Amino acid sequence: MSNTSIDSFNLKPGRVLARKFEVIDLLGAGWEGEVYLVREISTGIERTAKLFFPQRNPNNKSIKFYAKKLHVLRHCPIVIHYSAQETITVQGQSVNFLISEYIEGELLSEFIKRQPGKRLTAFQGLHLLHSLASGLECVHAMGEYHGDLHMENIIVQRFGLSFDLKLLDFYQWKAPRKENIRGDTVDMIRIFYDAIGGKKHYTNQPQVIKNIINGLKQTLILKKFRSAGELKQYLELMAWD
Repeated sequence: MSNTSIDSFNLKPGRVLARKFEVIDLLGAGWEGEVYLVREISTGIERTAKLFFPQRNPNNKSIKFYAKKLHVLRHCPIVIHYSAQETITVQGQSVNFLISEYIEGELLSEFIKRQPGKRLTAFQGLHLLHSLASGLECVHAMGEYHGDLHMENIIVQRFGLSFDLKLLDFYQWKAPRKENIRGDTVDMIRIFYDAIGGKKHYTNQPQVIKNIINGLKQTLILKKFRSAGELKQYLELMAWD
């Protein structure tokens, strides 16, 4: 069996994986592998297949860790549901992949680009932050964390008075610690800051907004919010001057 590194699978639409899934399209690629939209042949249901480059998944360690983490967090609505693991052969090597639910929606970064001025209003931003904190509250309550929150890892499914969100890429292999959970909280504030216009509009934001962002100073943020649950509670009780 070849031990050559694989940097791209280049799976074409119509290819059948493990006799069960038909490739529809490439959804994205990263350091660990590629993500494809596939159709389950027996049911016609669309799903997502995450294929790991063999050199990034020695002894199947990465894929097992990821699958177990998604299983632990399966009751958290903001987490994508894991379904199954399969194996195919690509370029003479065994390639493992995970099947999970397919989430229709739009990356948060793209959603914000479509808004007037390419940013959210302060009120819209608060709704976004509350939805994000509400979703991660479940994750943090279970002692887990995301570890790499940014606009390219958040899918907006629907929005209105609140946002329906899903998180991508729980690819942090370290055992969870309080510092990880706090890191998620700081990242949420940064997303909120960027979503409402970032540095360009910060000076003109209402004081209640500045009281949340705290100039993006980590020590000040964590003094107020040590977890998603504490941030959510603050937002629900805050008074608008």
